[in-house]
Amino acid sequence: MASEKEYKEHKEYSLSEASRGFLPLFYRIDELMQRKKSVAVAIDGNSAAGKSSLAGLLKSAYNCNVFPMDSFFLRPTQKTRGRLDEPGGNIDYERFEEEVLGPLKSGEPFAYRTYDCRTEQLSAPVPVEPNPLNVIEGVYSMHPLFAGAYDVKVFLSLGETEQRRRLLERNANLYDRFIHEWIPLENMFFEYYGIPGKCDFVFDVMQV
Repeated sequence: MASEKEYKEHKEYSLSEASRGFLPLFYRIDELMQRKKSVAVAIDGNSAAGKSSLAGLLKSAYNCNVFPMDSFFLRPTQKTRGRLDEPGGNIDYERFEEEVLGPLKSGEPFAYRTYDCRTEQLSAPVPVEPNPLNVIEGVYSMHPLFAGAYDVKVFLSLGETEQRRRLLERNANLYDRFIHEWIPLENMFFEYYGIPGKCDFVFDVMQV
């Protein structure tokens, strides 16, 4: 395995002190990309744990495609009691499978739509070009329906106290909804399917 210095020089970028704990993930991605035409990475984990930040770090290193699961939340007509009672049901997994995972397998250009929870509207199609690395980030990215599509599975863990502090700082106007609505659904999903135990890497973000 290359030293950290050699690795950073090879990638032509440097990890900050706060990010070097993720080096094993970068090593794994490099190894896979040497022998596979296309690599898919899922980043799941607790709200406010830094999933989008890690995806951004990967994008800066590899110029990869990034697909946020926030673009696939349920539309109002889909929010039935039965769907919300289903572990992992708080995501439009049908549309994600149809518009992203399926087309990714083809290796051809495609387009998908994002969903804006504020306007409750789907966007115009977002074009996507084939890329050797595709990163899917966000809660529910490790839904069992998708797990077989990934080469690397990552879980970011964050304790409740720090999670609440970050959410209050970042989304004070939505804090109550996170605490009483969204986080209970996420935790039910993680526990029901044992998501951390199915991942290749579990990072305690307070330790990396």
